[in-house]
Amino acid sequence: MTKEKIKVVLDGKERELPVIESTIGNPSIDIRKLGKYNYFTYDPGFTSTSACTSKITYVDGNKGELLYRGYPIEQLAEKCDYLDVSYLLMHGELPDQAQKTVYLKSIASHSLLHDQLNNIFGGFRRDAHPMAVMVGVVGSMSAFYFDNMDINDPNHRQISAQRLIAKIPTIAAWSYTYNLGLPFVYPKNEYDFGTNFLHMLFSRPYKDYEPNPIISKAFEKILILHADHEQNASTSTVRLVGSTGANPYACIAAGIASLWGPAHGGANEATLRMLTEIKDESRIKQYINRAKDKDDEFRLMGFGHRVYRNQDPRAIIMKETCHEVLDELGLNDDPIFKLAMKLEKIALEDEYFIEKKLYPNVDFYSGIVMRAIGIPFSMFTAVFALARTAGWVAHWNEMMMSDESKIGRPRQVYKGKTKRDIK
Repeated sequence: MTKEKIKVVLDGKERELPVIESTIGNPSIDIRKLGKYNYFTYDPGFTSTSACTSKITYVDGNKGELLYRGYPIEQLAEKCDYLDVSYLLMHGELPDQAQKTVYLKSIASHSLLHDQLNNIFGGFRRDAHPMAVMVGVVGSMSAFYFDNMDINDPNHRQISAQRLIAKIPTIAAWSYTYNLGLPFVYPKNEYDFGTNFLHMLFSRPYKDYEPNPIISKAFEKILILHADHEQNASTSTVRLVGSTGANPYACIAAGIASLWGPAHGGANEATLRMLTEIKDESRIKQYINRAKDKDDEFRLMGFGHRVYRNQDPRAIIMKETCHEVLDELGLNDDPIFKLAMKLEKIALEDEYFIEKKLYPNVDFYSGIVMRAIGIPFSMFTAVFALARTAGWVAHWNEMMMSDESKIGRPRQVYKGKTKRDIK
């Protein structure tokens, strides 16, 4: 919806650019006509650029607010499970009982992998990072599930989306058991989504995983909190790849690759590795001083966020969940947890962190929870990827439905040599 226009002067001539209003949040200046005037905008990282319109997720970094389709993340984490949320992101509304029954049946029917996909796993070294394996296996799915892949058919898109949501937990779990040289554990449809993943991750031929309702609920919260987060790097990657008409499996594989970076989905793994490196409370001040030193490349992982200038609402939920899990498992005296709580206290009382509003983010607590559950560091980002799949497929589908979508083609400011001849 456009209401007003912004006037700019280019080459001495006044031009008008329309303003696109949002239902909540900041408006955007529609700069699509600038190219006609031989001008482009310069915005490294696209921090001031809206690449699309979307109805899926809204983030208010100043208020510390996160909404999925209008619902506050706090309510969703408390009252819903992950498959409720994945349905909501894709379809715009929470499922009623009949819709939920059909949806659960569909997800369950798609959770197994094509048997020949086992050969893809076998092509990797046993010590390959699970994220590397996931990128390869998810990308190869287009060679196994090429039916129902007409991206212009809404029903085909829905089937592809459900396949991805159902199969990526299996791929993630198998990526880890392959590391260990253990046989793959198949999904059990009687388990809920989160418990099923934990079963595939922890069950062994000699002993089945024993579900714990508190742990299962905590893990579902991790999945819900990470299910989507607006136009972040990996979601933007999925949309950019999808804009070429690429198949959905290639798009999601690209999203996984983007998520792997330590500045994005790898932050929770990096946070726990940092705590392990600090080792002792007596060394906290040293690391905080390093974080404040502009000449030191060290970053205090788990603090601050690109978008939030207030507390990360997901971190508030995850901190509470962290205490619940550690109480249940009797790990309140765990040295890493005690170190993390001491680091949080010292950082939040430090003027530097207060001035810059560097609050603990969701990665700070989710890593502690996953470690307590028994999930290894190498799987932290893989868990993030299986959670974020719901958001990725929702954004991919929304982009495919939009009349305004076109192939992504950012511009540049050329700073190289001018035209010259070979002598």
